[in-house]
Amino acid sequence: MIIDYEQIKQKDRYKLMAGGIIPRPIAWIVTKNSDNVINIAPFSYFTGLSSNPPTLIVSIGHKSDKTPKDTLKNIRQSKKCTLCIADEALLEPMHFSSKELPDFQSEAEVFDIKTKKILDEFPPIIDKVPLAFFCELYEEIDLKKSKTIPLILEIKKEYINENCIDKNLKTSYKPIARLGGEYAFLGKIINAPTIK
Repeated sequence: MIIDYEQIKQKDRYKLMAGGIIPRPIAWIVTKNSDNVINIAPFSYFTGLSSNPPTLIVSIGHKSDKTPKDTLKNIRQSKKCTLCIADEALLEPMHFSSKELPDFQSEAEVFDIKTKKILDEFPPIIDKVPLAFFCELYEEIDLKKSKTIPLILEIKKEYINENCIDKNLKTSYKPIARLGGEYAFLGKIINAPTIK
């Protein structure tokens, strides 16, 4: 079967892409608005982009009323965000924080998500995450006709829980992945085979 993406609706393209490009990591992004209200939201159209410069890319859509999501609006204003990676223990609050709220309400308060200030110049991290990237907006990409805005974020600093990293900088934790409309725990980790 060949599916011509020019012949199907955008929502069907999304379903096919979200179901085929799996598993995907989840960027659990913390931002602050001009009134210092903390916004927390998860995004699964996200991946690493380059280590030089150290960059990530995340795609952010719009609210149901077609205005920019608070995360997008806040990053455009402040040029900064803290991108957390959730582990299995944080699945419920991470999922709850995807609910659309007005910009004067904080997911941290509504869903009792604890945060912790690490660096004065960036929004807080979500308490108990294994790692987080402190990022600045590097570039906003204009995809013609798209309702989704890809943002390239440059990593300035990284937080890693000491229990999640060894002396060789190898990280170890239990991340949550996105599978289409569902979540997954990755389970068994398999070492790469040796090339002879």
